[in-house]
Amino acid sequence: MGMTELYQKYKALLFTLAYQLTGSVTDAEDVVQDVFMKVYKLHLDHLEEPKAYLCKMVTNRCFDLLKSARRWREQYVGPWLPEPIATPDGDGFESVVRSDLLSYAMLVLLERLSPAERTIFVLREALCFDYPIIAEFVDKSEVNCRKLMSRARGKMGISEEEPIRAEAAGEEWVQRFIAALTQNNINSVLSLLAEDVVLVSDGGGKASAAVHPIETSERVAHFLFGLIQKVSYYEEGVQIERTQLNGQTGLVIRAAGVIQTVVLIHVENDAIVSLYFVRNPDKLQRM
Repeated sequence: MGMTELYQKYKALLFTLAYQLTGSVTDAEDVVQDVFMKVYKLHLDHLEEPKAYLCKMVTNRCFDLLKSARRWREQYVGPWLPEPIATPDGDGFESVVRSDLLSYAMLVLLERLSPAERTIFVLREALCFDYPIIAEFVDKSEVNCRKLMSRARGKMGISEEEPIRAEAAGEEWVQRFIAALTQNNINSVLSLLAEDVVLVSDGGGKASAAVHPIETSERVAHFLFGLIQKVSYYEEGVQIERTQLNGQTGLVIRAAGVIQTVVLIHVENDAIVSLYFVRNPDKLQRM
């Protein structure tokens, strides 16, 4: 298999893996480019398992990034959220393999894990690799990998018997959410929120955002209506559009033609349990 064919066949898979391991589009692109630059210098014509070989290279590179990222994320201003990524419908989109993409809410939960736990979780649950292959990727025993996977589930609040669900808000939920806000009726908004709903806002110290997560339905509702009142201060108005982000329907909010916020919603048991507001301009450039 030639280099061009190898690149075309596996670039989307490798990017999907790297993105979920790092939570960063920029880092994922750099990792994939770096891996293919190294592969270019090797002779892979007779490689029996190029997919496994390339995924292991990406895994190793991302593992190093995760270890260094833990240090600077501890100094990050406010909560750190993964960079959202556009996933429009259609066969022409090749940046990610949607069937291998965890929900945005799951990416947020991955931040609770150690680099080893996160790596094993993504390889197992997103890309469905068997434990013997995962053990080879991360240079650990199969027994140790299973223990780390169990520990990861525990930190994420997922029981051993519980399947990993694609927890994402669909078009209908997003429409109901927008309608409730525009009705300017707090009871309509409260009816959509779980009692223990959490709103997380990531400004990265570069855009105004809540420094700490906002919890409980009443506090979240009042925070949302406070944002609605601030909208009137923009002379050119604010545009809200629905679009496909991370395999689900999200909201893109623009002011004066510039994206100010991306919103993703997590629904469970017929109620909104999490709201994610990404406002850090560095994470919105690709949008």
